[in-house]
Amino acid sequence: MVRLPLTQAEVARGERLGALLRRARGPRSILEVALSAGISPETLRKIESGRVATPAFTTIAAVANTLELSLDELWSSIASEHRLAQLH
Repeated sequence: MVRLPLTQAEVARGERLGALLRRARGPRSILEVALSAGISPETLRKIESGRVATPAFTTIAAVANTLELSLDELWSSIASEHRLAQLH
């Protein structure tokens, strides 16, 4: 299966997602959050840094649950940051 290159919008969305998760993690370590979510610390590190711009839904759902974020709020925040970025 050939994977198409990501668009600039997808890359930017991945970066916004990573930044939001990093802020929500606060002082908790990557290791603590990743293990609680059932993922590897390296996967969480890549998501937070934007290197994985399109993580699996189940991965994001697990991290959001660990950070006590609703998926609706998470998506709403990412979408609103996108709208703000387009205005500038």
